[in-house]
Amino acid sequence: MDTTHDRPAAAPGACAAFVRFVLCGGSVGLASSLAVTGLAALIPWVLANALITVASTLLATELHARVTFGAGRRATRRQHTQSAGSAAAAYALTCLAMLVLHHLAAEPGALLQQGVHLTASALAGLARFAVLRLVVFARRPRSGLSTGSRVVLQGAGAYSYS
Repeated sequence: MDTTHDRPAAAPGACAAFVRFVLCGGSVGLASSLAVTGLAALIPWVLANALITVASTLLATELHARVTFGAGRRATRRQHTQSAGSAAAAYALTCLAMLVLHHLAAEPGALLQQGVHLTASALAGLARFAVLRLVVFARRPRSGLSTGSRVVLQGAGAYSYS
């Protein structure tokens, strides 16, 4: 009997996961940018941005659970919460970078602002990838038993592991 479909898929290596992270996150980011612009024609921009940010974070978390980190299943509520937390931290980092820039330069040019924002975004993205890979979507054993172990009953309540 073939039970290969019962086992979880192997987790992709760090490089493959990073490429998937960039592709999934980048695609969602581009779609979000277009969606905010379109929705902002109907409702205030701040509200449109908030709604699209929530929706895109949910979508990206699902993609990261199923594709980026190879779980092949839906993200759990815990994973959604942790992912949203890491997204909020990344947002705070980019805001902090821009505040520091405006503190250091009274009127920074558009090119400098874009450079600082992109640099902060890249650093935040790297940190977010690490958090998602090592914490949010980390593979954990289901129990203290190693793969392939089984519990064998021996007499009156005694157990051994083989």
